[in-house]
Amino acid sequence: MKKCLTLFTILLVVLLTFYVGDADVNRENHILRAPEGMVLIPAGKFQMGSDSDEAMDNERPVHTVYIDAFYIDKHEVTNAQYKKFVDANPQWQKDSIQDVYHNGDYLASWNGNNYPKGKDDHPVVFISWHAAMAYAKWAGKRLPTEAEWEKAARGRRIDQKYPWGNSIDIRKTNYGGFVGNTTPVGKYPPNGYGVFDMAGNVKEWCLDKFENNFYKISPSHNPVSGENVMDLTHTKGFRVLRGGSWSSPARSSLVFHRFGWAPSGAFSQNGFRCVKVVSP
Repeated sequence: MKKCLTLFTILLVVLLTFYVGDADVNRENHILRAPEGMVLIPAGKFQMGSDSDEAMDNERPVHTVYIDAFYIDKHEVTNAQYKKFVDANPQWQKDSIQDVYHNGDYLASWNGNNYPKGKDDHPVVFISWHAAMAYAKWAGKRLPTEAEWEKAARGRRIDQKYPWGNSIDIRKTNYGGFVGNTTPVGKYPPNGYGVFDMAGNVKEWCLDKFENNFYKISPSHNPVSGENVMDLTHTKGFRVLRGGSWSSPARSSLVFHRFGWAPSGAFSQNGFRCVKVVSP
């Protein structure tokens, strides 16, 4: 009887080893299948917001949030990428976009449907939330929720102010007007997830409606603020911007900093990146 139990135990261990090993291989293969130009942000909990002295009321309190796994663009969407979109979608070209979708400055730095010379790898700017939403849909993606954006920005760091630590560092981000304009995406070091420019360069549109008290009532699982958030045409209220910009003060680059603006807002500091749901 003992011999049978021993053989059974050995067989069970072998089977479990095979299963776990196979799961690890599948998981690794899944990571390797990340869409080109994107990285995987694993599922799990993180501490969102801040209770530090630097936090504003709408950035409090710290609260635990669980986020399903998702892919996020390594870089902000560039001029060259956005040109492919407007070339394929004439209704979103500079002189064709509907007035309701911008504030009059959409693609203001472009000459017609051509971006500024030598800036193909710079983030596209003068982009409204509406335009960012349209691009994301065309690309088979969507804008990140505010919670997804913050988790990705933190780069596995806990209770830190910036994607790299607790002190602003001009060697790690384009902020404060020191450079005087946008810089090519990826010029500065990536964070712990391998994502670039999550602080500075351009502010990035998120999916959510901006609500001052959202953190006090936020769901704990995949939170997103605002009704009909995927509806491009019937959007109500300000939308969230994250990450600071080339001209913004250091505070705007804090990983927990929140900012809201009208979805028609197209300014020299506003750009975006996209996310994609991880298929089961």
